[in-house]
Amino acid sequence: MIHTPITRRTLLAGSALLALQSQVQARAAASTWPTRPIRLVVPGPAGSGMDIFARLISVSLQAALRQPVVVDNRPGANSLIGTDAVAKAHADGYTLLMSPSSAIAINPIIQARMPYDAQKDLQPVAQIGASGILLVAHPSTGFKNLADLVRSAKAQPDKLVYGSWGSGSTGHLAMEGIKAHYGLAMPHVPFKGNAQLITDLLGNNIPVAFTDIASPVPHIRSGKLIALGCTGSARGPALPEVSTLAEQGYRFDMNGWYGVFAPTGTPPEIVQRLNQEINRILATEDVVQKFALQNMPRPPLKNVEQFSATVRQDVAIWQNLAKVAKLQVD
Repeated sequence: MIHTPITRRTLLAGSALLALQSQVQARAAASTWPTRPIRLVVPGPAGSGMDIFARLISVSLQAALRQPVVVDNRPGANSLIGTDAVAKAHADGYTLLMSPSSAIAINPIIQARMPYDAQKDLQPVAQIGASGILLVAHPSTGFKNLADLVRSAKAQPDKLVYGSWGSGSTGHLAMEGIKAHYGLAMPHVPFKGNAQLITDLLGNNIPVAFTDIASPVPHIRSGKLIALGCTGSARGPALPEVSTLAEQGYRFDMNGWYGVFAPTGTPPEIVQRLNQEINRILATEDVVQKFALQNMPRPPLKNVEQFSATVRQDVAIWQNLAKVAKLQVD
């Protein structure tokens, strides 16, 4: 029997052949994608803002792709659990993430241990809206605006507590900025999501909180909760009477966003297809009106490169704000 010596050149040639075969197989799979259901992971509970918008998008997306798009709620650890599941999933286009900007931009700077690298492990696909968040109070407080809250907090240091939908959330960061600006002492109570936060607001178990833009809208309209203001660059379309914090004298005009992401390595053909289909959905008047009812302005339509640039830019801005506010996980 003749033994052919295995040289370094032979090994390199074999590796190159395997890599080429993998690329061919990936392209072949991308050309027929999708052939089975797609999972859209929401790293928050049902009824939260990101869940509402994920379900609005998923209905139209599954019609466009002719495959079921199943929303999979994975709440916990300020979006880390659900996000980690997607970051470690197969990059085949069948597992996607609906993420708030805070999970991508703020978590890396405030979490002692990150199970994934959001910049390296997740591929931006499409931006789903951009807006501020709501500062909300129980009617028993008597608060009507930010000035009322500041006045009460100054009169009772450490007595007025506030809630947010999690340590490191944009709501947490926004209130810590207000506290630093006005010299307030207000303990923070982090919740596991907006649904639980709003339940406790309605029950007057917590007097004031920052919530997402959509969840408390029906309760504000019914008078069960009072909107004191909103962050961001513009008033929300469902609550045009609620002024921005900038209009009230405190500038916090950064917009947060929701976005769809895929595991890094997902074939670019699939990423581009998803971006195009999602933008087509976002551009329809039906979806624009549904977003407006949830207090979300008309969504920006960005291609993959534009959304990727937004993510990079906002990561730098939000992380700088977190440093200035000395934001830490409770």
